[in-house]
Amino acid sequence: MATVTVSPKYQVVIPSALRRALGIRPGQKIEVLAYEGRIEFVPVRPMKAMRGFLPSLDTRVPHEDDRV
Repeated sequence: MATVTVSPKYQVVIPSALRRALGIRPGQKIEVLAYEGRIEFVPVRPMKAMRGFLPSLDTRVPHEDDRV
């Protein structure tokens, strides 16, 4: 847990330990969400990085005839 200060321009600095732990790099996009009374920062990952993140997902789902 880390505490940060909001600047007069409403900016915050993400502590280096968190940046390293999440692999956040300069220029990377981060989504900002308001959730249950708090602010959450979610790093945006490239689609290629998402490959395999749901290993137990069964992709052999029956489809209707008019679907691909």
